[in-house]
Amino acid sequence: MKIVNLGESNTVLNRFVAELRDVNIQHDSLRFRRNIERIGEIMAYEISKDFAYSEKNIPTPLGIAPMNTPDNQVVISTILRAGLPFHHGFLSYLDNAENAFVSAYRKYKDRLNFDIHIEYIASPSITGKTLIVTDPMLATGSSMELAYEALLTKGAPAHVHVASIICSKPALEYLKKKMPENCTIWIAALDEGLDDHSYIIPGLGDAGDLAYGAKL
Repeated sequence: MKIVNLGESNTVLNRFVAELRDVNIQHDSLRFRRNIERIGEIMAYEISKDFAYSEKNIPTPLGIAPMNTPDNQVVISTILRAGLPFHHGFLSYLDNAENAFVSAYRKYKDRLNFDIHIEYIASPSITGKTLIVTDPMLATGSSMELAYEALLTKGAPAHVHVASIICSKPALEYLKKKMPENCTIWIAALDEGLDDHSYIIPGLGDAGDLAYGAKL
């Protein structure tokens, strides 16, 4: 397993993450969603460096141009609902990818305790393909684990990429134990811990509510 924290490098990615966190900016839901998309685009570009490439002869109006292009069959999977703009960012760059969607939500037993439930999955076969599972926030890691297990009902991927914007240290340690060896975890920021409600500290709040409005 490999862990890649893109936030450790000084790039424009860090400004997009900073704007997601900033209470003076995040009230603008359009900008919030667009920043998530832009981070998805950057991560898609970085992940594409790990793909397998081969040379193809591309016909032009004036001849043949040999070009190294990726050979991977890619499936982009997203955990609803906060993952939708993140998914769009990935799909902007990996536009020939197949797509999968998983609904995972917290079902609270009381004010502080909850279980993760998977309610819906739509996915093509993932056997032998490169699976990218996107979720903007990795708080405990439980949603990612269960979403991945649900996706395994659709086959066995050749490689798994987990992509998240903000990940807590407990979630990262949890996923190191739960995800397979043929997995790379990509994050844009690693935060210290969780509060009593299992929200990431300092985090940014509820990404789904900030992107699409508060839920009942």
